[in-house]
Amino acid sequence: MLDLIRSRKSAFLLRLNDVSCCFRPHAAALVFLTLLLTVAGYSQSAAQATQPSATSQSANPPGSSASEYVGSDVCKTCHEDLARHFERTAHFATIQDKKAAPEHQGCEACHGPGKAHVDGGGDVSKIISFKNLSTQEASKRCLTCHSHSNEHANFPRSAHAQNNVGCTTCHDPHHPKSERALLVEKQPLLCYGCHTEVRAEFDRPYRHRVKQGLIQCADCHNPHGGTLPRQLRASAEQDQVCYKCHREKKGPFVFEHLPVRTEGCSSCHVPHGSTNPRLLKVSQVNQLCLQCHTLSMSSVPSQPPIGPAHNQAQKYQACTMCHAFIHGSNFSEVYFKP
Repeated sequence: MLDLIRSRKSAFLLRLNDVSCCFRPHAAALVFLTLLLTVAGYSQSAAQATQPSATSQSANPPGSSASEYVGSDVCKTCHEDLARHFERTAHFATIQDKKAAPEHQGCEACHGPGKAHVDGGGDVSKIISFKNLSTQEASKRCLTCHSHSNEHANFPRSAHAQNNVGCTTCHDPHHPKSERALLVEKQPLLCYGCHTEVRAEFDRPYRHRVKQGLIQCADCHNPHGGTLPRQLRASAEQDQVCYKCHREKKGPFVFEHLPVRTEGCSSCHVPHGSTNPRLLKVSQVNQLCLQCHTLSMSSVPSQPPIGPAHNQAQKYQACTMCHAFIHGSNFSEVYFKP
């Protein structure tokens, strides 16, 4: 770079001599000023190229060299009970990965380099203690490893993160009550701690069997965030989560019931629990159907009839007695039995 600057300088000096012979003095001064600005620009570029960037400096902060890491075996000499449990968790796999750097292995992957902590006789101020971190700081430590998976990638913009609920609010790597995900409490009790209104819905006569342990909250919702409302594990239609269990309702059908496609399952059903059979929003089926199929409403093409032509006496109130395949049919445009 310096050789290039010298060569450019020599070329400009030659041009300056030629110009000074042919033009007036102020023209020569203008060329000389251009020369100075050009040389200054190249000098600045050379200086920036030889100095490390701020990003590279921040990526290697003081105290992060390999010599500052003592290894989990040293931690085990004082923290035997924690090390014994640690060996039964998924985090123990980081120790088995011999190709990983020291900052990604064992205890120090979360708590930082331990040499100063050991040399200080166990001084807690010289090690990262999650008890002294804020919710955001603790979550940031966890996401250095876990943000690369689809399960956790959206956590910073999740409803939990926005409401100051962090990783350590629900997870405890050392003293969990659920070994599978290191939860501080088993589901659904963990979720009920905040979502008390949902707990009441699961106490209704007709509900999904969450309390019996047949399904869990995380089967339908991603607590770490997503792109859909209520952090559902679903596609753009928001009902793929329902089809995981109710596959017979998915289709595709020759004759589709329009609300199933446009509004989804929640247009007729309450997802957590209901006082009505089949988790319906209303107690009588005909009242549910008449919310759309009324004589005063214009019908959508290929979706007849507009409304029932017969009376609504008690024995005719269950529309599904005749229109049995209301989620969709391959035989009848009005969802009759074949």
